[in-house]
Amino acid sequence: MTAYWSAFLIGFALLFAIGAQNAFVLRLGLMRRHVFAIALFCALSDAVLIASGVAGLSWLITGFVTQFESHMFGIAALWLLGYAALRLRDVIRGNQMELAGPDHNAALWPTLMTAAIMTFGNPHVYLDTVVLIGTISLQFEGISKLQFGAGAVTASFVFFFGLAYGASLLAPFMQRPGAWRVFDGVIALIMVIMAFGMARAGGWV
Repeated sequence: MTAYWSAFLIGFALLFAIGAQNAFVLRLGLMRRHVFAIALFCALSDAVLIASGVAGLSWLITGFVTQFESHMFGIAALWLLGYAALRLRDVIRGNQMELAGPDHNAALWPTLMTAAIMTFGNPHVYLDTVVLIGTISLQFEGISKLQFGAGAVTASFVFFFGLAYGASLLAPFMQRPGAWRVFDGVIALIMVIMAFGMARAGGWV
């Protein structure tokens, strides 16, 4: 189950970055508006993108551009180190999730459309799920690859449902810069460990 937990940790760490989608889900959770539907939509969207990365990208690389696999592992390692650097920057200067914004007290379908725009309109979601997670999955084969994909998908479900339903408990604590320093520090550590694993898989270290 090493593949499963590796994917779970990296998936959870990627999701924990502060962004418009997370703030949107958190606000709806605080207002108790369409909590289940929004959490399910975001988690399923991630699952589709992760499956595309683990299955599609892996097949593409293995079948056509295997000679570049080592370079892609190196790029993934640098990518993860870049994330770690951003999180360490936030540890130094402090960070805070801004909850102020328009009231999303709307019907279900307009709310889902907003969630879709925030999800699929963000280019980073494709880089994180399809490209990055897909590249990391290349080091696994057979059942281990399936476990890796399952771990990443599980992280999405745990994160979005936990964020939506735990919003009323998490929001006051997460608005403290000191709390974000702790979270960002843990995320940075996970990123560095995963970057080392990527570099080693690609033969760079």
